[in-house]
Amino acid sequence: MTATPAGMTYADYLQLPTLLSAQKPLSDLHDEMLFIVIHQTKELWLKQMLHEVALAIELIAADRPAEAYKALARVSRIQSVMTLSWDVLATLTPVDYGKFRAVLGTSSGFQSAQFRELEYRLGLKDPNFLRFHEGSGEGHARLAAALEAPSLWEVCDAARERAGAPSWLAVYRNADRWFDLYEMAEKLVDIDDALAGWRHKHVLTVERIIGGKPGTGGSEGVAYLQSTLAKRAFPELWRLRTEL
Repeated sequence: MTATPAGMTYADYLQLPTLLSAQKPLSDLHDEMLFIVIHQTKELWLKQMLHEVALAIELIAADRPAEAYKALARVSRIQSVMTLSWDVLATLTPVDYGKFRAVLGTSSGFQSAQFRELEYRLGLKDPNFLRFHEGSGEGHARLAAALEAPSLWEVCDAARERAGAPSWLAVYRNADRWFDLYEMAEKLVDIDDALAGWRHKHVLTVERIIGGKPGTGGSEGVAYLQSTLAKRAFPELWRLRTEL
């Protein structure tokens, strides 16, 4: 058991002086603070999701799927919180945002290395995104590693093969026989469902604030975000539902 450090305070443990000094608006406009806090919070939640997905991958690869359920369930709960945060950002009106948008320069959420890493870790491995992080040091290195490492989907599919299930459709048709696999697959669908909901709310929020304008950093804005709505990290688990 770890000994409690003498004199440890709440602020010490959470590194609050560092954390709360990380918000540095570049304008004197009130609403820029919200924009920064929302996006920094999302990056913290992404960090936690990557932490949970890494554990789930380790447990499933070791044929301990039931122990991975909590981590997978936690990921989808975090996604729900992140989706709700778009409602807070939506209190930022087009006029409010327009007043400080110029200070963002070429920065864009499109450049979030952690979000791309999460996609890679789940199984959405599009190597084209690596080029947006060239020269960014740790971010590029983590993405390159995630691209090469077994994804959550890959370790789950390997577990299915080891269990002797010929396909995921067979798992669903014989759920009693392969109950652990069946439950694990439904946890994956929960994550994919939540990710789709997050993308949808992202589109609505961006459209509400900037309409059809291009995004910062040269992205296409709403047009690009709309093109991602059909993305699924685990498409096979969605297709099989038609065949059941």
